[in-house]
Parts: sequence; structure tokens; C-alpha cells
Amino acid sequence: MTIYKKLLLCTILFASGWSSTAQQQTITDTNTPLHLLQPDYPTPYGKPGADDVLKVLDRVYTYLNAVTPAKLVNSKTQKEITNLKQLDKNTVFAPGDFRLTSYEWGVTYAGMLLAGEATGDKKYTEYTYKRLKLIADIAPHYRKQLKKDPQSASPIRSVLDPHALDDAGAICAAMIKARRKGIKADLDPVIDNYINYISTKEFRLQDGTLARNRPQPNTIWLDDLFMSVPALAQMGKFTGEKKYFDDAVKQVLQFSERMFNKEKRLYMHGWVEAMEVHPQFHWGRANGWAIMTLVELLDVLPEEHEGYKTILHQLQAHVKGLVSYQDGTGFWHQLLDRPDTYLETSATAIYTYSIARAINKGYVDKLAYAPAVLLGWNAVATKVNEKGQVEGTCVGTGMGFDPAFYYYRPVNVYAAHGYGPVLLAGAEVLNMLEKHRFEINDSSLQLLTDE
Repeated sequence: MTIYKKLLLCTILFASGWSSTAQQQTITDTNTPLHLLQPDYPTPYGKPGADDVLKVLDRVYTYLNAVTPAKLVNSKTQKEITNLKQLDKNTVFAPGDFRLTSYEWGVTYAGMLLAGEATGDKKYTEYTYKRLKLIADIAPHYRKQLKKDPQSASPIRSVLDPHALDDAGAICAAMIKARRKGIKADLDPVIDNYINYISTKEFRLQDGTLARNRPQPNTIWLDDLFMSVPALAQMGKFTGEKKYFDDAVKQVLQFSERMFNKEKRLYMHGWVEAMEVHPQFHWGRANGWAIMTLVELLDVLPEEHEGYKTILHQLQAHVKGLVSYQDGTGFWHQLLDRPDTYLETSATAIYTYSIARAINKGYVDKLAYAPAVLLGWNAVATKVNEKGQVEGTCVGTGMGFDPAFYYYRPVNVYAAHGYGPVLLAGAEVLNMLEKHRFEINDSSLQLLTDE
């Protein structure tokens, strides 16, 4: 029995006028307010303290700042390079636990920026600024080298010569966010290169839907919504050019037409043009990329845009579907509608962030969904260990058309997909806690209204 339960029982006994000799009496409905008995919740229940959220964010920051140095070294001597005139074929990023130019780190950069806003602590913002500035500073040298020799070695090869949306979209969106915040670095040439790839070079179906030719020809990956639309939307906001918003909206609508199950209100992971039947595997993180795309598009899409209301309704439908599949622990499952699959951290963090932001922006019903958000955060917080590592995150995942593929994907603390979502979730939950009040009413968590 927990200390809390013992105290509660003592309070009940005292209130009931029991003597010490009668404490073994059977607890019944007539002598005890049974509704006050506390369940054995597997994760903390109720409103988290803002200080506790800050501690989780700080642990993640401290870990990442230590294991992703913003430095260049000579790969042969391991000596740090501070003079950019010394860049050569042996120059690499200082070894760390994660890659500074991956799409996962694009999410992490965005998470650090949001954490800086929510906490007022510049260390989070500076984390992103330092690394993006380093990329921007070395880009001119390696751009020249690439023109001279297309096979030349470069620590930012995927930045200058992207070959997939994974190379471009997430980090591009983070760069534009940093640019809009006033970062002192020449990011524009890198941003333009990314957007040019997304808009003109990535493979598309005949109707313009972004697609890949793997694992089958003409395959649509749900992941690619996030690897393209937020960058297009941010570019629309940054430049004021409607064409970027138009393409972003078109992608969401055309993906959704093919891949959104209107009964379950969930997305399938992949769609293959040649298939007469489309197997539906509702993978957690891919649905996370989708809902985060919807929220981030609405953040910058002008309300007068002809697609605004449709995108808003799509977000509302997806939120309704996702919340209906939340596990009692607060987590969501690896395959959302298959509760015998494992509970997965990165998807849970993405949903927590996205629904919290949707509530804070007024896109969805705060009374209906705020408790689910806080339950989700409480679950995510249990997966950030003392070192600041995020546990329980599914590793990078391709596309499969059988259940075993998804059921048995490994989890790993070095799966980079977990860190940005945890930062985003914590930051947006802080915004929610500042904006809204909560109480325990008859043992359940409720959002208070001002009425």
C-alpha cells in the first residue's frame, strides 16, 4: 500500500470515528466514501506541475547539448577546426550520438525553438541557432566543391544535394522558423535549395501528389506529409507567396483522400497505386507526422485561404480518432488500433504536442481533449530517464504490408525520432498550463472554465 493510500485510509478511519481497535473492520459502502479510494494508476494522474515539466525539458537539453557538439573536426587527427579556411575533404562534424542534418534533428531544432519560447530560457534557442549557423557557414565552401566535383566529400551533402523529402522538409521548416525569429546566419540559400527540391525535383504522381518509388512504384508514404507540407507552409508565410500554401493544402487533401479511414479517423501508413486492395496499418508515428502537419499548416495558413476550413475539419476528425485509441496508461500503441502492440513514446509525444497546440490555438474542443493531453504528457515524462534519454521510441521504419513488420520493430534510446517530439510536447504543455486551469473534480481531471 502506498503512503498516499495509507494517509487516505487513516483520514477515512478518523472521519468515521473508528477506534484503533476497529481498524480491521471491513471497508464497505456504509462506512467509507469509496469514491475517494485511489486507483493504482500505472502513470501519474492529474495536472503536472510546470516545474516538473521544466525539469524534463532541462534533462533532455542537457543530454543533447553534450552529445551533439556544434563543432567541426579533422577526421584523421580529431583536432577541432575553427578556421573555415581549413575546410577540406577530411572535415566532419565532431562525433556525437545523433546527426545534425537529419530530418529527426529538424524536429529537434523546432522543439528547441518552441521550448525557448515557452520557458523564456535562451539556451534552447541557442542550441538551434548554433547548429544551423554552423551549417550555413560551411555551405558556401561545400557548394563550390560540389560544383567542381559532384562526388566530393562533405559533412552537409544531404543539405546541398537532397535526394529525398527526408533530406529536405523537416530541417527546412526549422530553418525558416529560425529565420523568422531573426537568427544571424545566412540560411536563405540553403532554404531556397530545399524548397526547390520539394517543389520541383521530388517525384510526384500524375496529379501532383508527392510520392516515392519504394518499396513499390508510385507509393505514397504518410510520413511525407510532414517531410514537405510544414516547409511549404512556412515558406508561404515567409515569402507571402500563395503558391506554397496552395501546394501544401493540395498535398494534405490528396493524401487524405487516399489514406484517411473516415470510420476509424486514422491514416494508413502507405498507399500503393498498383494495389487493388490497400492494406491498412495505422502506424503510430506516421499518424503523428500527419497530425503535426495539420497543426503546423493551420498555424500559418491564412484563414481566408480556400482550403483553411477543410484542413481545420480534417484536423478535428483526426484528433477525435486518435483520442479514442489512447491507452489507459496515457500512451498510444505502435499500431494504434491493435492494443497488443507495444506502447510507443515518439507517437505519444507527437500527439501530446499536436493536440495541446490545437487546444491552445482554439482548433479543437479544450474541454473534451485537454485531460487526454495531460495524461499523454505524464506518460511521456516517465520515459525520459535521468540522463535525459528518451526511452521506448521505435527506430526508423520503412513500409510493410504485414503485421509482424510493425509489431516487432525495435525500440532504442538512440532512435532520434523521440527527442524533438518530447521537447515540442513539453513546451506546448507548459503553454497549456499557463493558459488554462485544471482541477480534480470527483477524482477526475477537469479543465476549469471561466463561466
